[in-house]
Amino acid sequence: MTVQKRIWDLIVLAIFVFAAAFATAPWFAFRALKAAAQYEDVQAIGELVDFPAVRGSLTAELNDKTPAAAAPAEPPSIWRDPLGVFKRAIAPIAPPEPKVDRYLTIQGLSALTRGYAPGGAPPAPPKPATTMDKAKAAVAGPHATIAYWDPNRVRISVKRPGQPSKTTIFTFRRDKLFTWRLVHIRLPADER
Repeated sequence: MTVQKRIWDLIVLAIFVFAAAFATAPWFAFRALKAAAQYEDVQAIGELVDFPAVRGSLTAELNDKTPAAAAPAEPPSIWRDPLGVFKRAIAPIAPPEPKVDRYLTIQGLSALTRGYAPGGAPPAPPKPATTMDKAKAAVAGPHATIAYWDPNRVRISVKRPGQPSKTTIFTFRRDKLFTWRLVHIRLPADER
């Protein structure tokens, strides 16, 4: 009877360990992204970030300056404004300046994971050398908190040190059982 009880205890322990690892995997993915950005590990950042998805979502977020109630102007019609049509046709087509690039650099991701805007973050602290320094660095903020958890999508929020009203939200999507990738960054409202 004791052998069966021990097997049952091992099964329950294995289920508990699996559930805990599954639930905390996105938080560890965020911590890995923060460390990779701080220590400029390009390969790790490439594995942790879905760049096309993040670029698309940030581009939409940064270019969304028009209020929802305002409709875009109708393009000129050849029947109502023939000169406007020709003027528009011969005007040079220039792509808008990519505002997203500063967010998707190593320094930009490092600043965002610490709660700051790119270019506005203080220098990153040096890598802790002693065990006491590592403990102090672990206790020091900002601390990431899970704002939303779902089996396939997690949102992690980071508040800016000294300005808790400014929160950056990172959305991670599950690719494999324990693999999570960053797919969206929502910036504070006044920094868009």
